[in-house]
Amino acid sequence: MASENSKAKLPRAVLIEFDFTALDGSQILFDVAKERLAECGIELTPKLEALHLVNGNCQGALAELFNEFGKKHDPAKAARELMELFRAKLTAQAVAAVTPEFKAFVNALTDKGLKVVIATRADLETFRPALADLNADLVAAYVEPSQTYGNCKWDAWRRAVRANDLHEMLTVAVTGSGYGVKAALVAGMSAIAMIHDHVAYQDFGGADVVADGFSADLAKDVFRMLHIEA
Repeated sequence: MASENSKAKLPRAVLIEFDFTALDGSQILFDVAKERLAECGIELTPKLEALHLVNGNCQGALAELFNEFGKKHDPAKAARELMELFRAKLTAQAVAAVTPEFKAFVNALTDKGLKVVIATRADLETFRPALADLNADLVAAYVEPSQTYGNCKWDAWRRAVRANDLHEMLTVAVTGSGYGVKAALVAGMSAIAMIHDHVAYQDFGGADVVADGFSADLAKDVFRMLHIEA
C-alpha cells in the first residue's frame, strides 16, 4: 500500500469498464455464448448463465456447465473460442459506443484534471482512433486481459490501477455488473454502476451511484465521490 505522501502525488482518476458500460457487453457475451454452446448441444438460458457462468473463470465455468450436461467437450478450447468471438464482437461495436454522451462525461472529468482510463477487451488499434479528440494527456486506453465471464475480479481492477500509475483510493470504478461493483469495492475503490437490462437482476448494493447511461451530469457524482468541487 502506498504511503499517504506518495498517494497524494498520484492523480484522482476514473477507471471505466468500457465493454460492460458503454457497450452492453453482458448481452453481447450471452448472445455469443448461446450461439457457441448450441454447437455443443446446450441451450443457454439467462438462468443457466447466472448459475454456471457469470463471475467465473471462463474455462472453469464452461467445465462446470459441460459437466452439468454430461458433455465431453474441451473447456479450454471452448473458452478460448468464446473469448475470441466476444473480442471480435466488441471490436466491431466499440467505436460506435464512443458516443457524444460518453465523450461529454470524459471531457467533464478531464476538464477538472482527472485521469480517465478506458479498459476494454476490444482490439486497441481499432478502438484508439475513436478517442482521438479526447485529452490525450489524461485519457488512456487499457487492454483488459481478464478471463472472467461477464465482469472483472478484484485483482483485475487492482492490476489496472497499478498499470496506469493510479491509487485505488483515489480512483472511481465505472462498472457494468453487480459483481463488478463488489470486486471494485474489494480492490479498495468506490464504484458507479451502469445497469443494462441483461444484468438488472444482479445485486448492485455498494455502488455510490446507479446509472443507465453516460452524461456530463454523471461527472458531478464522480466529483462528489472524490471530494472535488464541481
